[in-house]
Amino acid sequence: MYVVATSLMALTNVYKLFGIRFTKQNHMNKLISALALVVLFTLSVKAQNFSTHKVKKGETIEEIAKLYYVTPFDIYSLNPDAKTKLKPNTILIIPISKAKKPKITIVKELNGFKNHRVKKKETLYSLAKQYEVTEADIKKHNTFLYANPLRKGDKLQIPVFKITEVVEESKPTKVYTVLPKEGKWRIAYKYGITVAELEALNPEMGEVLQEGQEINVPNLEDTEEKQIDEQYSYYKVLPKEGFYRLKVKLGVTQEELETLNPGLSDSGLKVGMILKIPFSETYSLTKESNSVNLLDSIRDYTPKHIAIMLPFRLNRVDYDSITGTKNSIKKDPYLNASLDFHSGVLMAIDSLKQLGISLKVDVYDTKNEVSEVSRIINDNDFEHVDAVIGPLVSKNFESAAIALKKHNIPLISPTGNNLRLYENVFQTRTPEELLKNKIINFVKSDTLSGNIILIADSKHQNIANELKREFNQARIVYSRKDKDGNDSFYVIKEDIENVLKPGHNLVFLETQNEGFASNAISILASLIKKENIDEGIEEISIKLTTTNYNKAFEGEEISNQHLSKLQFSYASGARVYNEKDHSFFVKAYEQKYYVMPSNRAVKGFDLTMDTVLRLVSSQDFYTSVINAPLTEYLENKFAYKKKLIGGYYNEAVYLLKHQDLTIVEVEQ
Repeated sequence: MYVVATSLMALTNVYKLFGIRFTKQNHMNKLISALALVVLFTLSVKAQNFSTHKVKKGETIEEIAKLYYVTPFDIYSLNPDAKTKLKPNTILIIPISKAKKPKITIVKELNGFKNHRVKKKETLYSLAKQYEVTEADIKKHNTFLYANPLRKGDKLQIPVFKITEVVEESKPTKVYTVLPKEGKWRIAYKYGITVAELEALNPEMGEVLQEGQEINVPNLEDTEEKQIDEQYSYYKVLPKEGFYRLKVKLGVTQEELETLNPGLSDSGLKVGMILKIPFSETYSLTKESNSVNLLDSIRDYTPKHIAIMLPFRLNRVDYDSITGTKNSIKKDPYLNASLDFHSGVLMAIDSLKQLGISLKVDVYDTKNEVSEVSRIINDNDFEHVDAVIGPLVSKNFESAAIALKKHNIPLISPTGNNLRLYENVFQTRTPEELLKNKIINFVKSDTLSGNIILIADSKHQNIANELKREFNQARIVYSRKDKDGNDSFYVIKEDIENVLKPGHNLVFLETQNEGFASNAISILASLIKKENIDEGIEEISIKLTTTNYNKAFEGEEISNQHLSKLQFSYASGARVYNEKDHSFFVKAYEQKYYVMPSNRAVKGFDLTMDTVLRLVSSQDFYTSVINAPLTEYLENKFAYKKKLIGGYYNEAVYLLKHQDLTIVEVEQ
């Protein structure tokens, strides 16, 4: 159920103006989710007890079982996915320990004749049965029977055969030698099986493969073996994951997956199978992650109830004309931010609905007034609300936190920093102190940091002095001042040249002034030099960082080329979305709103997804902190840590840097 506890008509008009569909639904039918039963099994047997069989078109489990002298149950116990549908090219694990021989051919060799006179009531059928031959064998050596019926007194030559059983030895597996740096998933992908199936063939292979180790793999032709393409990423299918969940998670449609993985349309998805996917910084077997994927942990499908509090301030919007409405939105930063955030919330609600989650959502306009927040809470039943997202503004958030504390309702702040953390408060914005410490420790761990320089304006002398205590050999360059002693927010080339040294230089730039940032960055980029022995030029490399990433580094005056040249790095509570990830969310957002989502829209999506998924995967939001210590979505990750006395703050930090005109996550 989606309930809007504010001026519905006003909000609808605003969304219509920007092409956003907005509907009020009094009831939402409960969605029934068909949960696939996943059969888990443990294998602790010797490798020679198993072989593999590649399913051919038209084959049935009964035929395969008969071929290997096992029962269908034996095959199903090791291949539970085969119960639903047996598809061509599927690799089955066969328990050959119960089999006599894989395939036996009977060879008959003529070894003489026996004479027989036909008696009364004898027939070809009875004679064939008596002498263990076929009727065709008798006719072949008594050709008169082709034209005449068998009569009493006929003299027959009954063939005597030497029977030989020829065993056709199949080779269901072959020995494979592990290559350098080759892990289980690479070999499993190469031979079209899951990691679990590879382990079943090699129960004593160990957790980590060693170069030169010999293991058993399916006996495929060289042309059937798949090759790893480093331009793509590879993903292991988890339990309960279907094509829709993969679309939400990876941003790749079923059609795209089937194109990248020939044979997938026939075999279907199997738990543990390795899929080739478009290159992704987020999802890849080559990238280790400690985050918990809550899409795989949904266990509670009872309806959940959340509330959203945003400062739309719709009472201030001019609805007399389209121009008036547009101007109201442009002039009101709170309405603009609320609409962006709420558009992401709507996208999350739609995705959660597709996952079979029943959700009641109340949206309230706080009008950015403490009194309105109090009125909303007093006039509505919040006692049975599972979680509240918002308000955005700190003063309003604290008012809501105090009022809802008596019901122990989790209150989640999307944007606030340095909040008063009551027991029910969850601050999603990473504290500035954690970000600062992250970048300082990163610099300390860089053995190539070399000469350290601190550039700051007068408003940031405190952080410059703190950095000086951390790096006591560092040199400080302050911005120049005017004749009255006021900060002019610029430096000259000579100011920085005087403190640079040949070799590696690391520069901290501490400012919130865009002009000063642009001035310092352009000078630093111009001072980078490559070594030229003939001309006597020594190399000067410069890396740039800051303890406080802010809007000054995002302004129009800042050159991204210069930032990439300086390998500008910083710590952030949110990563920058990489278009290479082909996110389903971004594609769907563009189709719905005809624009790329803003950071606020992505935060609305990420936070709503995380809030609801925590509720449906744990007993409540509080216990989810223990069950899911780290979760990660498009641009945000959430690692809530409780203060000894008080509420929760998010300690998740991204370390980012500019590289080749894009922003990438730094591997640590």
